[in-house]
Amino acid sequence: MTDQHDDLADRVASTRAQLFDTLDAIEDKLNVPKQIGIAASKVKRGIDKKPVPYLAGLAAGVAVVGGIVVAVLRRR
Repeated sequence: MTDQHDDLADRVASTRAQLFDTLDAIEDKLNVPKQIGIAASKVKRGIDKKPVPYLAGLAAGVAVVGGIVVAVLRRR
């Protein structure tokens, strides 16, 4: 009886630990400020290694926004 109780207690403890780990992972994923910080640090490291793709992306973004502004102003 004690062996079954110990086995059950061990399984419950293991399941509880897995649940806490899962909840912590979900909380990290849903923490928007933390995710923004992680993404920003990845971008900074990427810019330091290879700045050309990021500059090209920035130029494309500026061109798209500029095109939208011009199109809106022409409609008026």
